[in-house]
Amino acid sequence: MLDPDQFQINEAWIVFKLNDTPVSTEADGDFNVLALMDAASCFILATVFVSTNSLEPSQLESKRLLKGGYSHKNQFPKILFIPANQVADIFIKEARHLNIAVKRVPEENLQVFVDEARQGFQEHVSGGRVQ
Repeated sequence: MLDPDQFQINEAWIVFKLNDTPVSTEADGDFNVLALMDAASCFILATVFVSTNSLEPSQLESKRLLKGGYSHKNQFPKILFIPANQVADIFIKEARHLNIAVKRVPEENLQVFVDEARQGFQEHVSGGRVQ
């Protein structure tokens, strides 16, 4: 099982879907929110909104997310963890292009990292009410 104590700051990042249900907007429709998190600190480095009409983030959205992470320490991690059930072929291609090793892991192996972020996001978008 993975744990934040296994990593140094900026050694490993995790990309994951932050929301349980789509975020709806009147003007632009529904979105999923992808987050990029540092595995050691559990700090959210960057987020990107991806239309629910898309199966995965586009090349531009993938680059934006990785660039957002890079901006914190001016370096990329050695490894990037992605839930095995998340469609992310374009994102993986962009990460590998930057010489970042990518490892697919079962989503339950990432819960220790992402559960609190997901809960906080849910509370934020529901106005403090969690169902």
